[in-house]
Amino acid sequence: MSPPFTRSLPLPVLSLRLQIALAFLSIYTIWGSTYLAIRFAIETFPPFLMAAIRFLIAGGALYTWMRLRGAQRPTRANWKAATIIGGLLLLGGNGGVTKAEQVIPSGLTAVLITIVPIWMALLELLQKNRVVPTPQVVLGLVLGFGGVILLVGPGDLAGGGLNPLWVGVLLFASLSWAIGSVYSRKASLPKTPLLGSGMEMLAGGVLLLLVSLVSQEWVGFQPSKISFLSLISFLYLLVFGSLIAFSSYVWLLTKTTTARASTYAYVNPIVAVFLGYFLAGEQLTLRTLLASTMIVIAVVVITTYKTRHSPSESDRLES
Repeated sequence: MSPPFTRSLPLPVLSLRLQIALAFLSIYTIWGSTYLAIRFAIETFPPFLMAAIRFLIAGGALYTWMRLRGAQRPTRANWKAATIIGGLLLLGGNGGVTKAEQVIPSGLTAVLITIVPIWMALLELLQKNRVVPTPQVVLGLVLGFGGVILLVGPGDLAGGGLNPLWVGVLLFASLSWAIGSVYSRKASLPKTPLLGSGMEMLAGGVLLLLVSLVSQEWVGFQPSKISFLSLISFLYLLVFGSLIAFSSYVWLLTKTTTARASTYAYVNPIVAVFLGYFLAGEQLTLRTLLASTMIVIAVVVITTYKTRHSPSESDRLES
């Protein structure tokens, strides 16, 4: 028998419950903070170029890691699906957010993007086997869009409204994310979720890079002029936003229901609004608070209703 001092001590094993709690903590806090990180990053970094480099590096690392771990080589159909999803989620969704944050405060950007579940509820009506909305869902839809109108509308109700053009960009971004999410459910993706995620980030990164080149946003850009704050924010988005939080979310989808995993939508705008207020001096008016509250409550109503009326989701118990 080996002497006591030569034995290797066993590493502590986290319980599944604690692992799930840590995963939820990561998507609640990290994804809520990425909006402010994007704002800081694009202060001295072209927005589309920043997003392109971020997803190309993260996607390349994730794809290579999964292939080295034995994941099956993706087919042409897999790449086609990943390109469509990457275009909708990362170019249309994240790209729109990154560009709009040049004008819209990070906290309000997070609030507007929270309407993704509202778009998804509307998209269900357009599907072949559509789900007819109940009074609760209708109430949530009306309340959610009422909050958007309050943010955009003219007048002096406790603070001015937002630029309608850029709000439109964010609404399009959230719609693009919703369409991509719906499409991904039946898309021909690899059986290994993280491999598919890496492919989507690679494809989205390439599309973002093409948009950056076509728009010529890189003209006059000098890497030497990137500020320390922008660089740190970019690295934060790359490591924590694209790899840790996103991987945690994908893992959570295998351990709990989609409805529970999507509860990050309740917390992210609150985190983003207060981080923007305390760290970036963004205004926190009565109009902002009222509209944000309306939108978040609308998302809670719609998501809660789906949770109670989706047996297939409820049957996916934590294991």
